[in-house]
Amino acid sequence: MALTLMLSTLLVFLTGAVASVGAQPVYKCKSPQGTVAYSHEPCVGARVVDTTPTQGLDKSSGQSRKGADVRRSETNKAMAKALEPILGETAAQYELRHKRFKLPPKDRTECATLDSRLPAQEMAVRNAGQGEGAAAEAALFESRKKYRKLGC
Repeated sequence: MALTLMLSTLLVFLTGAVASVGAQPVYKCKSPQGTVAYSHEPCVGARVVDTTPTQGLDKSSGQSRKGADVRRSETNKAMAKALEPILGETAAQYELRHKRFKLPPKDRTECATLDSRLPAQEMAVRNAGQGEGAAAEAALFESRKKYRKLGC
């Protein structure tokens, strides 16, 4: 019983001590005039841009040139992998749970709803016909805006 209590306390400490790095999506927006803008704010007709940090080597020394955010992310992934048998979570689920830890329960529930709604809406935009495209884009825009506002 004392061992279980110690392990539980250690688990709470470790999960609280490891901060997750939650990257915000970047949207590529094209204006009616044809200008392109990149923003963290969603817009109607936006496309998500992959902004995954690079993880290169210094050519002269061969040493790793990973930034602090990449090293922190790697540490979090290693922690998630170590705790996977205990928590039953993948690294992505672990990171998402830590990112949303401080959100109120109502907002966490809304984020979970949006997690399932956004991919369906993105698919609807891709598959929309000529008459349905604007409505699908508007619905996706509203969902992305809410997702950002909640801090999901």
